[in-house]
Amino acid sequence: MIVKNPKFEISAMNQNQYPQNGLPQIVLVGKSNVGKSSFVNTMINRKNLARTSNTPGKTRQVNFYNIDDTFYFVDLPGYGYNKMSKEEDKKVAASINAYLSLSKDISLVIVLIDIRHDLGNNDKIMIDYLVSSDLPFMVIANKADKIAKTKVADYVSNLNKDLNVNMLPFSAENKIYSEEVWQEIETRI
Repeated sequence: MIVKNPKFEISAMNQNQYPQNGLPQIVLVGKSNVGKSSFVNTMINRKNLARTSNTPGKTRQVNFYNIDDTFYFVDLPGYGYNKMSKEEDKKVAASINAYLSLSKDISLVIVLIDIRHDLGNNDKIMIDYLVSSDLPFMVIANKADKIAKTKVADYVSNLNKDLNVNMLPFSAENKIYSEEVWQEIETRI
């Protein structure tokens, strides 16, 4: 997909601020440091539309990126950041839950995980929630550039042995595997 005019639209604090134009929404969930903003920037071939940070846990709102008035990338707050207070963690969980349960325009939820690590408890909770909610989703094993190319398939297979879901490797760093991800997104929008 060739993206010509992506733009940041809004950081929403509540449902009343969500865009109401009916465009399909591709939703990004994952741990605070898994690379959701980098994923957006890589997919739209821009460096800084979605702000990235070396400090995990910065995203606290629901960020909507309008992609050529065709669909949205929706970046939800990251979960599982261990320096977040319990109260902050509850707010993040409530924000994620509210969005996922209230939005009527979700076409696909992309769960980003780190290919180098086993699934965390929060990742498993999220995937179980998506299955029980009957929301369409796929898992992206990000940071594939951090391991040898010859080992990527083995890492994905190992991560997927207990899940048996649609999972693709990805690297925001060197933009590999993005065509396969675009194909999946295009079938949903």
